[in-house]
Amino acid sequence: MSTLEGTKINHLLSSQPQGAVMVSAWLADQGYSSDLQKRYRKSGWLESIGTGAMIRAGEQVGYEGAVYALQRQLGMSVHPGGRSALVLLGKAHYLELAQKKVVLFGESNEKLPVWFQKHNWGLNLDYYQSSFLPSDLGLTEVELRTFSIKVSGTERAIMECLYLAPENQELFECYELMEGLNNLRPELVQKLLKECKSVKVKRLFMYMAEKAGHAWVQYLDLKKVDFGSGKRSLVEKGVYVSKYQITVLKELEERANTAEL
Repeated sequence: MSTLEGTKINHLLSSQPQGAVMVSAWLADQGYSSDLQKRYRKSGWLESIGTGAMIRAGEQVGYEGAVYALQRQLGMSVHPGGRSALVLLGKAHYLELAQKKVVLFGESNEKLPVWFQKHNWGLNLDYYQSSFLPSDLGLTEVELRTFSIKVSGTERAIMECLYLAPENQELFECYELMEGLNNLRPELVQKLLKECKSVKVKRLFMYMAEKAGHAWVQYLDLKKVDFGSGKRSLVEKGVYVSKYQITVLKELEERANTAEL
């Protein structure tokens, strides 16, 4: 390897955080041609984890390092969301031990690269493509060991949980999560409710927030929120909540009513 090539690989490795994936197309844009990338792999500097993606040779890279690449190198909106975001934010402590599955959200037109889908990250990844919320609203940065990634903030994350309910997220668990969220920012909740395209999410969010007795609810202007029309049956043989025209689990309504006493 020439001195120039050695300088370039040293610059690359020193400029990129440890534990991060490096996407081939992005490397090419940075001046590292396909031939140069191939030589780096042959020389034992880089290691392929699938077509179009590499890591430092010998490194163990988690899904977070791949998300970093999607966000910073490819400009995608893919991010940990729902209860996975709440765990990363420290808002769902009792779920951490069972964190063998990670929930990711992205725009409805964003597909995960094949290398991301096929690589074994050591856990199950559920990816949901949806535009029910604006892609840039309600996100926050989480500092990891050597880099940071964007994840859903608490306000957005609980709405993503509700978006997945009841098919891919238990309603009762959503309520348990909501009970602990007594510090949500009403101005951000207001924006999210206003921009949210899912009637189900908006109705469930307000139903659970009110049942949990959170003080921040009083600062919301619900007249500016479109809750749609018509009834929504979320479960069979449930209890009908007339205020929000939704049918929920009997156990959930009973738990919520008990909490009010």
